[in-house]
Amino acid sequence: MKFLTTLRARAGEQGMTTSEYAVGTVGACTVGGAIYTIATSDWFNDFIQNVFEKGIELLPFM
Repeated sequence: MKFLTTLRARAGEQGMTTSEYAVGTVGACTVGGAIYTIATSDWFNDFIQNVFEKGIELLPFM
């Protein structure tokens, strides 16, 4: 009898997985867009270039 109660409770949640995937996809696209915007900015490119330049200066054989 407990099995039928559990089965009935789950029957009302059939569409939940689809909506959860949709929300997750939108969230992932938002984060990806934010990372892309930051990575293509002049500030970030200058920052990465400075990090590599300082790293090369620290090498003992240069």
